[in-house]
Amino acid sequence: MPERLAVMLGSLRLGGGERVGLLLAGAFAARGHRVDLVVAECEGQYLDQVPKEVRLIPLAASSRITGRCMEFAADPGGWPILLPLQLGMHPHRLSKRLPALVHYLQTERPYALLSVGTQANLAALRASRVSRAATRIVVREGNPLSFRRRYRWAYPTVVRRLFRHAHAIVAVSDGVADDLSATAGIPRERILTIYGPASPVAQDRARKRPAHPWFAPGQPPVLLAVGRLVPQKDYPTLLRAFARVRSVLPVRLVILGEGWRRRSLERLVRRLGIADAVQMPGYVDNPYAYMAHSAAMVLSSAWEGIGNVLIEALACGCPVVSTDCPGGPAEVLRQGAYGRLVAVGDVDALATAMAKTLSEIPDRERLRARAQEFGIDRVADLYLGVLTGSGAPPAPQ
Repeated sequence: MPERLAVMLGSLRLGGGERVGLLLAGAFAARGHRVDLVVAECEGQYLDQVPKEVRLIPLAASSRITGRCMEFAADPGGWPILLPLQLGMHPHRLSKRLPALVHYLQTERPYALLSVGTQANLAALRASRVSRAATRIVVREGNPLSFRRRYRWAYPTVVRRLFRHAHAIVAVSDGVADDLSATAGIPRERILTIYGPASPVAQDRARKRPAHPWFAPGQPPVLLAVGRLVPQKDYPTLLRAFARVRSVLPVRLVILGEGWRRRSLERLVRRLGIADAVQMPGYVDNPYAYMAHSAAMVLSSAWEGIGNVLIEALACGCPVVSTDCPGGPAEVLRQGAYGRLVAVGDVDALATAMAKTLSEIPDRERLRARAQEFGIDRVADLYLGVLTGSGAPPAPQ
């Protein structure tokens, strides 16, 4: 009988890691494995996208004290760093669900569990230590650890102490792997790079034309940005660069995504005098249609893990411009061979790159061919090799 595998997420809200977790869970199930999707909070925009072949396992919350006691039990020697960390922060949702995760491992005993994201990774390793289950734990890091703003003095130590117990450590890019090794002191040879997958439905859904009036035939070209409205994405730099392009070219900008920086970004749009050429529709069900019908997609981030939206834009044949930020964008674009790269925060360089991209006729088939190198089948096979042990780095001592 095929092995039971588990994929663990913090929630089913919008996010690159959540999307990849769902894709992998579905791919594992399609290969005949029994798959559990273990989530701390069973809510979010992705809830209705859980594959029907995948069993959804919500983790019930326990008391704050019980969860934190288990954190100490998982690493008794780590109390000098864990105690001040616990006293200084509100307990994460996964901390209060640690008892339920321990119970899941003890009763269901999956052969392997893939956790996605730093908090899920720490919870999975703690639960494994407390439960003493034989489940292989594979952790996946999706962002540079050095860019964690809160409690950055503590997290590298916590990560180093717990990640040594992982059966395998996966980073979504060499940049993330290098950063994790340097920041947490984990031997680089213990970290395997597996790039994030392109959505298998991207090209099919890209055939539809967006209902947005700016994408009707005969309209001026549209630049597109996709991502949460948060500081990481550095949309102020994008808006300032766009204002310069707009002053010389008839072009528009659409930003898809939602987040707590919306109001400040809307104020900046008004101050720059580009309110007639910028729209932020929020979350849309089919961003691929927007990608396929945009003149270019722009990623202005200060840092990224891999930049999944770049892969998806390439899959849709959409030209891209990206910052050469820490993480994986340069790897996706092969150091600029498949899209222009500019320095982080450089308004002039970003404006110039957007203007040059608008003036060129893109080779969309070449872009799609590059995206095929990130196909879900290939990526799922790599993860299965790690989960089953056939493709994993050396097991922890």
